[in-house]
Amino acid sequence: MSDPRGFMTTDRETPKRRPVDIRIKDWREVYEVQPLEALQHQAGRCMDCGIPFCHQGCPLGNLIPEWNDLMWRGDKAEAIDRLHATNNFPEFTGRLCPAPCETACVLAISGESVTIKQIELRTIEDAWGSGAVVPLPPDRLTGKTVAVIGSGPAGLAVAQQLTRAGHTVAVFERADKVGGLLRYGIPEFKMEKNILDRRLAQMTAEGTRFRTSVEAGVDITGQQLRSRYDAVVLAVGATSARDLTIPGREYRGIYQAMEYLPWGNRQGLGELEGEPAINVAGKNVVIIGGGDTGADCLGTALRQGAASITQLEILPRPSDERPSAQPWPMYPMIFRTSSAHEEGGERIFAVNTSEFIGDQGVLTGLKISEVELTDGKFENLPGTDRVLPADFVLLAMGFVGPEKSALVPQLEVELDERGNISRAEDYSTNVPGVFVCGDAGRGQSLIVWAIAEGRAAAAGVDRFLTGRTLLPVPISPSARPLTI
Repeated sequence: MSDPRGFMTTDRETPKRRPVDIRIKDWREVYEVQPLEALQHQAGRCMDCGIPFCHQGCPLGNLIPEWNDLMWRGDKAEAIDRLHATNNFPEFTGRLCPAPCETACVLAISGESVTIKQIELRTIEDAWGSGAVVPLPPDRLTGKTVAVIGSGPAGLAVAQQLTRAGHTVAVFERADKVGGLLRYGIPEFKMEKNILDRRLAQMTAEGTRFRTSVEAGVDITGQQLRSRYDAVVLAVGATSARDLTIPGREYRGIYQAMEYLPWGNRQGLGELEGEPAINVAGKNVVIIGGGDTGADCLGTALRQGAASITQLEILPRPSDERPSAQPWPMYPMIFRTSSAHEEGGERIFAVNTSEFIGDQGVLTGLKISEVELTDGKFENLPGTDRVLPADFVLLAMGFVGPEKSALVPQLEVELDERGNISRAEDYSTNVPGVFVCGDAGRGQSLIVWAIAEGRAAAAGVDRFLTGRTLLPVPISPSARPLTI
């Protein structure tokens, strides 16, 4: 234990957010850098528990008490080694993961948890700043080749693990730049893209090859992939968005979140010569969906200069306190205010959208009503109908599975009852030499699960190619978050 009394003498302190009136005028990251001395005091709050439940909250199995202790002692070199031992991309999770490890922290039973996420982030950022993060190319090559389809967190994790194991890995990405949702789905104000680019430069130096603007199943067929590579890994994500098929859906001005967010990202990166194709400046915007993707749309619309923004959620407003049905160490569904919500907009809970209103094919509003949950079904409350004016509606209601593409039938891989790609415990599909990891097999999930699956799938691929593996297997496909 770093400081036996640290959790009693030091209060939890998180980094400050930049002032709202300043940050909504740019696309830079929201959080300020926490002074190292303050962060070390936070690391000293870790009790090095006999049973560290933070491990159970993290599918990567991060060695959290160890690097907390090392950061408190100022041993940054050992701290980054412990961090990288279980996580290829701590700079991604330190920014984007909702930190289930913190809600599983033993201190959270009766108080405030250790700021694990911020300690992780500062550890990796100090390592990048000091030049401690360097390429780790393999000592030898196996002569085996692997195609990874998709360059999101799962695809990048499996690619880096297999490259370092000595295999020749090519990552195929249909967009013009590598990164998947990390590049075009995550707003710049949550993670600036130079953070992604420096990690991609490391992977390139290690020997991973990237093929952009290549759509697997179209530009290269499934049969060609299988004939040219010894193994194929599907890391295509679960990007098929849930739709809202109600009267008026055909009106212009209604977009899926993932149609909108990439344009905002390109605008924030200065990649556009003119205005983005979907620009909500000066417009009334309604976001349907109260999750993280909806909050990303909110923050993006604010920075584009929307006149008004309303976010709708069909579920009732969550409690401010942990529900009794979700005891520690589970991740509680409580009311949270993201940085985007702090910046502006209105949130309306327990409402259902029944119709889009328009004029001459153009959206002008939407009809909503209050609802209550009765016997597992949402029932509209009589007399609560009203119309919200809207120039744009952004649908952020989650994702239902992998997109229906030509690649899956070409490879003849089987799907499960939810439409995800079926896999065995070693992440292999029913087709020999074809594997799947991340949301494509698990369904919509968190970045930390995607990286963990990528690492675990790499072990399955390595064993298939060589008959053995020394790569870690942090989770199995059947693993699930903490529950009771």
